[in-house]
Amino acid sequence: MADRLVYSPLRTALLISVLAVLSSVHGIGVNYGLVGDNLPQPSAVVDLYKSNNIDGMRIFNPNHDVLEALRGSNIPLIVGVEHKDLQPLASDASAATNWVQTNIAAYSPSVSFRYIVVGNEVIPGDLAQYVFPAMQNIQTALDSAGLQVNVSTSVALSVLGSSYPPSAGAFTPEAQTYMTPILQFLASGGSPLLVNVYPFFAYRDNADQIALSYALFTSEGVVVTDGAYGYQNLFDAMLDATYAAMEKVGGADVAVVVTESGWPSDGGFAANISNAQTYIQNLINHVGEGTPRRPAPIEAYIFAMFNENQKEAGTERNFGLFYPDEQPVYPISFV
Repeated sequence: MADRLVYSPLRTALLISVLAVLSSVHGIGVNYGLVGDNLPQPSAVVDLYKSNNIDGMRIFNPNHDVLEALRGSNIPLIVGVEHKDLQPLASDASAATNWVQTNIAAYSPSVSFRYIVVGNEVIPGDLAQYVFPAMQNIQTALDSAGLQVNVSTSVALSVLGSSYPPSAGAFTPEAQTYMTPILQFLASGGSPLLVNVYPFFAYRDNADQIALSYALFTSEGVVVTDGAYGYQNLFDAMLDATYAAMEKVGGADVAVVVTESGWPSDGGFAANISNAQTYIQNLINHVGEGTPRRPAPIEAYIFAMFNENQKEAGTERNFGLFYPDEQPVYPISFV
């Protein structure tokens, strides 16, 4: 375990200032998944992002049709590395160079790349060992190409072995093995950790212990008191548990970007249009406030743009803000 950082009011103030600058240049984005056979053409999707004032896009692989459609759009883009590529990118620096040249340099600067995600929810797991070396090789390739793009990885909250109360947040021993060097790498380069935060799943799996209002940002008062911090919503509690875990392994100076958060409108328990609309609109309205532990604006990405009909049946097909015909599942304001 890395040595804990020493805290002071000055350090805290400086961190909040850095986070505010980081987040002020970007607001709410939306994940653009492609697991469907009836989705609009990428050029139409780019227009849909613009017409709805959506501030950023995340794609899960460097789809060249999407990248072409994004040229000149000025939409900040998060692009993922496919899981099948993690091992070769980790073991071969030339493979990382080729990946960067083919998928990033070929589209820069006409596409506004924001982050490259090396692995989505693979820590802990069989692919976890490849994440850090792949991150290093890709960052080196980007630097060599003169491209100023941050590299990170995206984790689910399964990396936490403890999350309640939020101040007790800690990584599992297996996850910590990987997270400690990754957080040191992110801190050295000024890159954020990318985290997927889903109060929906926490509520669905613990509905006897968690109030729906706490999950939907509609609690009228503090629900959980944790030392000096009071929590009115589950999103903040989950994110602050992540911050606490990071601080315990020397990651106090690493910002967090929420790369996924959403609520399904159909397909299972508590999945309906009313809950989905309430959660998403409240999330959009809330992230500018930050969390009790870090009260600075949060860069966040909603999951997802469309209902995708080739995903697993049930809630997985119903996280979209839009139907494939581009009609909204429910009204949402991004302004």
